Amino acid sequence: MARRFKPLDAVRVRELPAGCAGCVFWETATRLPKRCGTCCDPEMLEGWIDYVRAQWGDCGRIAYEGDDVLGFVKYAPPAYFPQARQFPAGVPDDDAVLITCLHVDPDARHFGLGKVLLHAALRDLVGRGERVVEAYAANDPGDVKELPMVGAGFLLQQGFTVARPHAEFPLMRLELKSLAAWTENLEAVLESLRLPLGIGKHVPAPTPR
Repeated sequence: MARRFKPLDAVRVRELPAGCAGCVFWETATRLPKRCGTCCDPEMLEGWIDYVRAQWGDCGRIAYEGDDVLGFVKYAPPAYFPQARQFPAGVPDDDAVLITCLHVDPDARHFGLGKVLLHAALRDLVGRGERVVEAYAANDPGDVKELPMVGAGFLLQQGFTVARPHAEFPLMRLELKSLAAWTENLEAVLESLRLPLGIGKHVPAPTPR
């Protein structure tokens, strides 16, 4: 089955596994426990996606194998993610786009899909003239499977640096100017990944570190 990327929209978000399709952790202003699925409202999430796309543009990418979701990444300026104000490392910079969720199907982990999803997001942002991305990271690898953040080790491997340190959830930053010359065909890279057969039918877990 062909693999491809598609933009995250209010229809395709329903195709994500149940635990992700309605999770509004990042879209909620009230302080929440830092766990995936602590606040779920599918209607609110669909409305949020429509609003962000109308005001700013595409806010995510989904990787598919046929009709099955392999993983997805979500991003937008930090003003659209009110939960960011509750993080102890401090709020992201105004010039940055915040990457929040980067999730991969459990059976597709450790094959490079997380890196390809991240690159799909960064390429989209470079093409739109964005210069900086930030992300809250999870330092504890034992927790990252249940946390709505990306693993710190994974981000460091992709060139991020620590912008604002914190023992548990540092804020990481990547300048995009060095990525403007990318020429690789990311869908060809996605197609070439040696993923197991029959994946895409489980709730995604955060990307490997």
